Amino acid sequence: MKKRDYEISSGNLYADLNYPNPEEMQAKSELAREIYLIIQSKGMRQKKVGELFGISQPKVSNLLNGRLSGFSLERLTRFLNILDYDVDIYVKPKPKNRAAHTCISSSHSYAFPLAAKSK
Repeated sequence: MKKRDYEISSGNLYADLNYPNPEEMQAKSELAREIYLIIQSKGMRQKKVGELFGISQPKVSNLLNGRLSGFSLERLTRFLNILDYDVDIYVKPKPKNRAAHTCISSSHSYAFPLAAKSK
């Protein structure tokens, strides 16, 4: 049988790459992507976004470029509310056949990568 030169993703790139706190990192990146898409769809400039969010333009740049170490899930949620978007959190029992996870759903449609390159 031919050897694969890729690995099937778990659905969380941060877990696949063994980052600490992969669930939180995945959730933060998904919320940041939503913020990015909303800002793009509204044609807003970073200076205006900074004024709305109460942060500097360089911090807006960090947010929009995925540098999220200075942003908590709560803060990202607040930014979405400022942009006039609801953020709903649902808690439910997990099925017995898998580990518990955190999932962000959106009204925007985009595809996630299905595989990550192996090392």
